[in-house]
Amino acid sequence: MATDGTGSTGRRETAGRPGQGRALAALLGPAYLWLTVAVFLPLSVMLVFSVLTEVPIGGRTAEFTLEHYAAFFEKDFYRTLTWRSLRLGIDTTVLCAAIGFPAALALARAVPGRWREALFLLVVLPFWSNALVRVFSWTMVFQGNGLVDRALRAVFPDSRPMDVLYTYPAIVTGLVHSYLPYMVLTCYLSLQAVDERIVEAARSLGATGWQIFWRIWLPLGLPGLLTGAVLIFVPVIGSFMEPRILGGRQGTVLGTVIEDQFTAVFNWPLGAALSFTLLAIVLLAVAVLWPFLRHRVSA
Repeated sequence: MATDGTGSTGRRETAGRPGQGRALAALLGPAYLWLTVAVFLPLSVMLVFSVLTEVPIGGRTAEFTLEHYAAFFEKDFYRTLTWRSLRLGIDTTVLCAAIGFPAALALARAVPGRWREALFLLVVLPFWSNALVRVFSWTMVFQGNGLVDRALRAVFPDSRPMDVLYTYPAIVTGLVHSYLPYMVLTCYLSLQAVDERIVEAARSLGATGWQIFWRIWLPLGLPGLLTGAVLIFVPVIGSFMEPRILGGRQGTVLGTVIEDQFTAVFNWPLGAALSFTLLAIVLLAVAVLWPFLRHRVSA
């Protein structure tokens, strides 16, 4: 009878698989359709524009060319801005990790449930305001005779004026403020899933707080840390609003140049070519680092 029961169960599972497949397709279909319409189709159009001499709009005749991609390698200006964008992404991601991982650890393990909800509200609060408003609010803080300058003069009356606006630290501060919640949320999800018995076992064996952090919390929270790093690094290297508003002339990066090609110069092919070149650099970096990252996550 056990054999019959097992066989009937197997037949029932086999019979249910086609229905499950249709249900899964019905659930995933709208998401993939939206990704195709909203992401892949515009990217495909931009890819076509990047190999044309000009935008085929208004009766203009466009021809195939690779001169826009060649310009990236021929002009040092673009390579310099690319390195500046990559550096901006690295600095912002490192700062977000240094601030967000300890904050996520505290939320996951040290903060009681009622206070955790209040602190989570503060973490996601930047998402509730317009990004442009957030950036302009930092100009009021960093400008000469602004909030920071007044606070320093209140404590040190003889201090020199501190005008942080239109500097590199101002850009990084604005970007960290915008993207820090991604790091906190992704790290929190990884750290919350860690079994508390592992930590208790380490403590019973005499491990110190730093040893528990480096040998348990950091390795087990690495998937969330890497996920947050990707979610921050990729959009930051293409950002243009924060560098333009908070950096002024010092904030010229590849993202601002790309934005100018689309909005001011109307040279869409060059802007598209620069965008895809930057995307290719990011994908190449991920491909090089992927074996190491996969090993660390699996370990």
